Amino acid sequence: MLQKTKSTSARNSGGRFAIVASRYNARYVNSMVRAATAELRSAGASQIRVIRVPGAFEIPVVAARLARQEKPGWDAVICLGVIIRGETAHADLIGRGVTDALVRLQVETGVPMIHEVLLLENRDQAKVRCLDPTHNRGREAAASALQMKEVIKSL
Repeated sequence: MLQKTKSTSARNSGGRFAIVASRYNARYVNSMVRAATAELRSAGASQIRVIRVPGAFEIPVVAARLARQEKPGWDAVICLGVIIRGETAHADLIGRGVTDALVRLQVETGVPMIHEVLLLENRDQAKVRCLDPTHNRGREAAASALQMKEVIKSL
């Protein structure tokens, strides 16, 4: 069952966060970007940088560049995209490639990659997860980024 997203309780946390977001399926992704940005601002993020890329497949290369930047560096990189399944295996291939790259990248660099590149069956699923404020995965991604900042800081 789809659970409601919750705002984070971390306030005035500071932190530097990058959002890498696909332009493809813009209606849905733009809503996630707005929700993520609002969540980070309400938590007191000191810097938020949004970078747009053509599609989901291009997200990992930009995330890699950001993760490898010199200090002060990013506390987390939030990756937002929507892939809607079609009649071929293309969506599955894109989804798997993005997932594998982001997992490898966060382990190699130590920078959390918050993965909200959604592989969905149809536009109805996208509406619920991206346009409905009670289930917006952009807000959920920002809350995860804020939490991971604290986890990494505690190590």
